[in-house]
Formats: sequence, C-alpha cells, structure tokens
Amino acid sequence: MASTTEYEDERINLSKDAPKQARPRKKILVPPKPHEKRYSSFNKPQITLDTETTGLDPDKGDRILEIGCVRLNGREISLDPDDYLQIYINPERDIPEETTAIHGITNEKVKDCPVFADIVDEFLDFVSDTELLIHNAKFDVGFINMELERLGRGRLEDYVAQITDTLEIAREMYPGRRVSLDGLCLMHKIDNSARVFHGALLDSQLLAEVYLTMTRGQGEIDLDNWGDAVEIPPEIIARLTMPEPSPEELAEHEKMLDKADKQCKATCAWRKALGIGVEEKAS
Repeated sequence: MASTTEYEDERINLSKDAPKQARPRKKILVPPKPHEKRYSSFNKPQITLDTETTGLDPDKGDRILEIGCVRLNGREISLDPDDYLQIYINPERDIPEETTAIHGITNEKVKDCPVFADIVDEFLDFVSDTELLIHNAKFDVGFINMELERLGRGRLEDYVAQITDTLEIAREMYPGRRVSLDGLCLMHKIDNSARVFHGALLDSQLLAEVYLTMTRGQGEIDLDNWGDAVEIPPEIIARLTMPEPSPEELAEHEKMLDKADKQCKATCAWRKALGIGVEEKAS
C-alpha cells in the first residue's frame, strides 16, 4: 500500500495536468448570493487547513498528530512546494487503534517526530495574517487552540486574519444534501480516489479544489431565483458597445445550443435564461 505522502504527491500531479479554469464571466445583473457576501473575501491570502488527531475531544486528552495546509494562488491551487505545509507531530500519548484505522498514523510513525512545542513557530509563521479555510472549523480550531493554550501562546484567532468554515458555506449552498468532504467531491466530480486514509495535507488539497469550485459560481445555478436586476445608470449603458453578430455566427451559436440541449436531454441554461424551451424552438 502506498504511503500517504505518495498519495499527496499524486494529487498534486493530477492538479498540474488538469486543464486551466475558464475565465469567469462578468455578472452585471445578478446580485451576489448571501454566502458570497459573507465569505468571498480575497483581501488576505487564503490557506486551506486540516488536522489529524488521536481522537475527537481535545478536553479529554486527545492531541494533534498531523497538520496540513495549502496556500491558494489567487483563484488557483499553487504547485509551488513552498505553498504546502505538512507536519507530523508526536502527540506524547498513545494513538488508539480505532483512530489509526481512519488516518493510518501509527505510534511507530510519529514516535521520533517533533512535539507541538517544537513546530508551533513554523506553523504560525505559515498561517499568520491569512484567511484560513477549514471544513468543520470548530473541530480543527478547537484542537489547535488547545495546543496553543498548553504553551501559553494564546489562540489561533490571535494570529490569523479570518477563519472561514467551508462546511457552513456548503450547508448554505446545498441545504439537505451531504456536504462532507467526500460528498462535495462527488457532487463536483473531484477525484478523491487517493483518499484511502484521511490525511491532513491530502484533505487540504481536496478542500482547496472543492472551495474554488463552490465559489466560482459555475456549480449549481438556480435559474428561478436570480434575484432582482440591478439598475445600470444610463451613462454607463451609453458607453457600452454591442456588435451585431453575423448570420453565420448566429447559426453557429444555435448549433452549439442544439448540441447542449441534446447532451443534457433538456433545455440548456442559456435558453432557459432567455425563456426559450425546446418545444418553442422546434415550432
């Protein structure tokens, strides 16, 4: 069985080979949805973060075993090794077999690793003054704050600009649906086949892909609830130019829409937005 690190390296290579994301279209008439207003803040660098632990409760002696972070490069996942942080930590206690079955980290694997006190500065330097993106932030932040408080180093909130819980975003965007990391990967067709075990760096890599997909506005679009149009000032409209398409271009465009209708076996989004149904077009 390949190691977690090998899985993570494979994940990065998959991202490198993936096609570049298409340039997002400008939105003039569609106001932002509530989650976009609350969470889409790009004033600070963004880092996805995940931890693996000895158990579920930092108040009952459980400790951190691994921290994984991925720094985003704007709206893309960086391939620069300096934008990745993975630290295995000696928890100074035994790891229960039932948690090893989840993340694959054994006592033997971390017995010679540094303790949290030895890596705290490296970790805080990496995340300082950034926006952290964490799936179920309460869990990971609770563990990190426990470790920091044991050292008299305050709380994670003292060092970072913002903590964003991507689980809250997903619940708001997809009410009633399964929004675990695996569920979101399945929903957005993101390959998570390397996730044989949970791993902090691998899960941070997957979370980065999920977050960028969720927030680029090209996932599930509710065409029935676009909201009221924003009134554009006449002086702005006067400066806009809209060249007329040629008959050939219009014909080519219709062919493209016909193909889209056929592939989705329904009226494509463009025609729905214009109020054009397949039956109406056929007539």
